[in-house]
Amino acid sequence: MAPFLDQDQQMHPSQLHETSSPDVPEDLKAKVSSVKSSVLHRDLHKKPEHVVEASGLYLTLSDKRRIIDATGGAAVSAIGHGDQRVRDAIAAQVTTLDYCHSLFFSCPSSEALATLLVDSTDGKMAKAFIVNSGSEAMDGAIKLARQYFLELPKPEPQRTRFIAREGSYHGNTLGALGISGHKARRSIYEPILASNTSHVTACNTYRHKHDHESTETFVARLADELDREFQKVGPSTVCAFVAEPVVGAEESQALGCVPSVPGYFKAMKAVCDKHGALLILDEIMCGMGRTGSAHAWQQEDVVPDIQTIGKGLGAGYVPIAGFLAGERVIHALTGGTGQFTHGQTYQAHPMVCAAALEVQRIVQSEGLVANAARMGGILEMRLKESLEQHPNVGNIRGRGLFWGVSCFSMADKAAKRLSPLTVNPLQIELVADKATKAPFPSKLNVAMRIHEEGIRQDPGIMVYPGVGSADGWIGDHVLVAPPYNITEQEVDMIVSATHKAIVSVCNAVQSA
Repeated sequence: MAPFLDQDQQMHPSQLHETSSPDVPEDLKAKVSSVKSSVLHRDLHKKPEHVVEASGLYLTLSDKRRIIDATGGAAVSAIGHGDQRVRDAIAAQVTTLDYCHSLFFSCPSSEALATLLVDSTDGKMAKAFIVNSGSEAMDGAIKLARQYFLELPKPEPQRTRFIAREGSYHGNTLGALGISGHKARRSIYEPILASNTSHVTACNTYRHKHDHESTETFVARLADELDREFQKVGPSTVCAFVAEPVVGAEESQALGCVPSVPGYFKAMKAVCDKHGALLILDEIMCGMGRTGSAHAWQQEDVVPDIQTIGKGLGAGYVPIAGFLAGERVIHALTGGTGQFTHGQTYQAHPMVCAAALEVQRIVQSEGLVANAARMGGILEMRLKESLEQHPNVGNIRGRGLFWGVSCFSMADKAAKRLSPLTVNPLQIELVADKATKAPFPSKLNVAMRIHEEGIRQDPGIMVYPGVGSADGWIGDHVLVAPPYNITEQEVDMIVSATHKAIVSVCNAVQSA
C-alpha cells in the first residue's frame, strides 16, 4: 500500500493507494460484461456491475470506471485491495503446503495465527477455532456454548435456549439465522428455524432511549428486561446471551452501526453471571481492530466467554472467520471429554491462515489501528459538518471508521464513549421527517437508490445500503467503512461523494 501522505505530499485522486495489478485483457473484460450469467445472483432481475480489478481504495469496473470502495465491501477490506505482501504470503503457502485435514493434522500457519489471536486478547481468551465465514463461526460458537454445559462436572443438559437482541443479524445459515432477530431475513424461513431463541430490546439510543432518560437509567431498564426474559423462559434453560458490541450493517440489516452506551455490556454480563449463562459477543463485523482495539469488547469493561471474529481477519483476501473461547469454556472441555464435537473440511486451511496472518502482521507493524482511529475522528467530524443538518439525515452513528448516517448531535459524542483508538464503520440513517424520526416508505428504496447513485456518479463511490433501522422492516441507512490505512485526503473524497449521492436521491424523492 502507498504510505500515508503528509499535507505537502498531496496526490491526484487517481494516484491514491495505487498498487501494481495484472492487466485484464480487453477481450475478457468485454466478454465478462456481455455474457449471460450462469451465476445465481442475489437479484435475478438485475444485472450486477462487473469488477475486473481492485487496487488500494479503488474498484475498476468492466467499462473502465473506477469506484471508491468506501465500505471495503461489507467492512471487510481493512488494508485495501491488492497488497503484494498478502499475495506473496498466499503463493508461498500454496507452494509449500496447499491443504491438510484438521481432523488429523495441524500446520505452521494455523498455529501461528491462533497464537497471534490469543495473544491479542492479553491472555483473556484461550483457544481459536478457524472457519471460512461468519455464519459458520456463529454456528460453531452456538454449538460450543451448548457443549460447555454438557461437559461440566454436574452437566446441565436442560440448557438449550439462547437470548439475543431485536434487529440483530448473526449470519445466514439456519443456526445463525435462528439466533438473529432480523425480521426480514428470518421471514420466509421462519417455519424451519429453531424456536429456542428469544429477543430483547437492542441498545439503540436513537430509537429506544426515552427523552430525558439518563444513560444509567436506560442501561438499568435494558438489564431488567434481560433478567425478566431469563425468568420468563427459565433461568436454568439458557446457554448464552448473544450480542454485537457494535451492531454491524449488512445488506438489509435492521440496525446498522449501533454502538453500545457506557456500562451496557457490564450490566448484561452481570445478568448472565447471575443465571450461570455464557456471554457470546459477535465481532464478525466490528472486531479485529475496526473499533480501535484488537477486539471491541476490550473497550467495554467485560470479557466474553466466546467471541466470533471475521471480516477484518482476512481483509477480503481469503474467506476466513472464526471464534475465540475463554478459559472457563476450554477448562470445562479439558476436564470433560477433551473434544469439541464439531469440525469442517476446510477448517484452519493452511493458505487461508497464512493470508490472514500476513494481514494481521501488516495491521500491527504499520500501526493501522491507530491511523484508523485518527482518520475515524476526522471522518466523523466531516460527515457531521456535511450532512448533520440535512432534513432527511436522522442520525450519524458508529465508532471510528465504522459509521452510518442517522445523525447524533455533537453532544451525544461523549455518550458514545469513543475510544482514542476507534475504527468502526459509520452509518447514516435517512428519515422522511427529522422531528418525528419517521422513516421513508419502503417502496421508495431510498438506501438502495443512494448506493446506485453513488456508483453512477463521478467520482463513483460504493456505500453500503441497508433497511430496517426503524422496526426491522422499514428505515433506510447507508454505511461507510473505509480501510484502516486511509488518508485524510481520501476521507474528504469519501465525504464529498457520499454527500453528493445522498442529496441527489433525497432531492429526487422529495420532488417526486
